[in-house]
Amino acid sequence: MKRINILILINIFLFSCKAQIENLSVEPVKKPNILFIAIDDLRPEIGAYGSEVAITPNMDALAAEGLLFNNAYCQEAICSPSRASVMTGARPETIKVIENFSYFRDLNPDIVTLPQHLQSVGYETVYAGKIFHPGYTDEELSWSRRAYSGPKVEEMPERVRGYVLAENQEIFRKNRAEVIAKYGENAPRNGLGKGPAYEFADAPDNSYEDGHNTELAIETMKEMAQNDKPFFLGLGFLKPHLEWIAPKKYWDMYEDVDLQLTDQHEGPVNGATMGLHASFELRARADIPNYGDIEEEQAKNLKRAYLATVSYVDAQIGKMLKALEEEGLKDNTIVMLWSDHGWHLGDMGIWGKATNYEIATRVPLIVSTPNMPNAVRGSKTNALVELVDMYPTLCELAGVSIPERIEGQSFKPLLTNPNMEWKTAAFTQFPSPALREWAANPLSKGMRETSFGPLLKEVEERIKKQQGNKWNRDLFENRLMGYSMRTSQYRFTVWKDYTDQKSKPVFFELYDHKNDPTETVNIANENPKIVEELLVQFNKGWQGNMAKLN
Repeated sequence: MKRINILILINIFLFSCKAQIENLSVEPVKKPNILFIAIDDLRPEIGAYGSEVAITPNMDALAAEGLLFNNAYCQEAICSPSRASVMTGARPETIKVIENFSYFRDLNPDIVTLPQHLQSVGYETVYAGKIFHPGYTDEELSWSRRAYSGPKVEEMPERVRGYVLAENQEIFRKNRAEVIAKYGENAPRNGLGKGPAYEFADAPDNSYEDGHNTELAIETMKEMAQNDKPFFLGLGFLKPHLEWIAPKKYWDMYEDVDLQLTDQHEGPVNGATMGLHASFELRARADIPNYGDIEEEQAKNLKRAYLATVSYVDAQIGKMLKALEEEGLKDNTIVMLWSDHGWHLGDMGIWGKATNYEIATRVPLIVSTPNMPNAVRGSKTNALVELVDMYPTLCELAGVSIPERIEGQSFKPLLTNPNMEWKTAAFTQFPSPALREWAANPLSKGMRETSFGPLLKEVEERIKKQQGNKWNRDLFENRLMGYSMRTSQYRFTVWKDYTDQKSKPVFFELYDHKNDPTETVNIANENPKIVEELLVQFNKGWQGNMAKLN
């Protein structure tokens, strides 16, 4: 009888506990917000990456409380392919976007973008500024709402291509009208009819797009903070993309700064003659020589203009991060800052992006998460990562599924262990930079007939001289792709016909970053064994070079 009474008491106790547990109101854990900061054309030219001249206190502060990636690489050093790859989690050739004028959604109707995927699991998704390439913003499927529109943000003054000064507006109008009259409506899209490369007028931050978009993002964030949903907020900056236009106070910040220019005025010795362009993007600007060298004084002004717009963007980032903290959202928000590709500032004798070299493919990437270990905050990792990895990383950090077709690898483990072994290679590509426009599209009639004509002829002659009987106009203009693989020590580039992956490579480039970090000499011919070994690794593709996790 005593034993039965004990069993009865135990059952009563267990039933009571169960009832109490069932009646408990358990507060679900809210998914983290995501602040996704994209910067156009920013190479790692900020203080946190070791720049001795860039004035970037806000990005530096973000790096001091997050993890900085020393070796992050884009998938293609031009705007639309890079951004389409980031936002779909797939590589340029997979989504068939290798130049600026193909819309990923037209070519991949069923693909699911990062914000679209997050929206499907309960996120509010919105953007201000440039996240996707303009014109390809995927309004209906990727975004659950529009950015703030109301009296708290003043209307931005009407601008002509961003210029404030009347004389620069007139130069732009005149040049644009002339090329349209001669070559049709697409001539401006193809890079013709531009105004001056830079302008710094006395005007407030919010009278330019990046300042205006930051205010919109802040007000949008405040609205979303009132809701129960977590949010994905994309804030995309247009600068330091050409033209370099910002308030004059940022130009003045560099008045007494000693701006040293690169001493690498030529392309790599024995490098691919088709691997470098003739600075088409910069030379299209009205105040830049169509041909010949850019004089030192002008080059210093150009670098100053680039850095001034970087500092302008940095100031807007500071405003955004301050607002995030003031709204009490910092402790539950992932911040990911990145750039779509780098930029040559005279390096290798050229200006612009659109190459397969380190200077154009390496990008800043900084990540800060609410639960990041204190030991990791402010540190750096040398792990090889790719921009295509950001999609799966954010999914994993948000605790949502990663779509099967994703072609990147989540680097979440690096956020707690930055020194762990990681990928063995990162991959970038670019179609024949020398014989395409800087948007990677085939040469237009206008490009051939205007001041670019002599530049193209000169480049073509160099290619013919180097390539000899391998020269074929259709191949080199329309079908030649440079595939670049970056390992911990080498940059290895394979030039081949991208329409026939079984075709033999036309040319190899090999740069030893241990002994030649600025890629001055192509050592492929002198090192056939290394080329052979790297080609085996290259042929394994991105799948065969992923980090091996237990």
